[in-house]
Amino acid sequence: MALSDEFKSANRRAQRKLKQAPTAATAGYDRKSGRIVISLESGLELMFSPHSVEGLEDATPTQLSAIEISPSGLGIHFSELDADIYLPALLDGVLGSKRWMAARLGSLGGRQTSTAKKRAARANGKLGGRPKKVAG
Repeated sequence: MALSDEFKSANRRAQRKLKQAPTAATAGYDRKSGRIVISLESGLELMFSPHSVEGLEDATPTQLSAIEISPSGLGIHFSELDADIYLPALLDGVLGSKRWMAARLGSLGGRQTSTAKKRAARANGKLGGRPKKVAG
């Protein structure tokens, strides 16, 4: 039966992942520092700003305090936000979807200033600024 084989295969992959990836022992929100703190079974402790993670960026401290660890220890669930973090992806630096991360990166890039950027903006301003968009 194909479905049974797929299920067994998925379980084998999950067992391999559990052997390879660190799992969460505890997770909580530290109100004093404003950071999520995850203690791993390996003894390592991970802290990060919720504003850096998709789905948590606008959360209140109360919403961030309701944290659950998945039975496998590979996931962190924020029940009041219906948001989940996959621990192996977080450790790889994945803080959200590709689209969300690209938008964040673009936003940060747009805030950068340099002498060349200032010079170009001034020159563009002397020419009348950005051209108006023409409906087409």
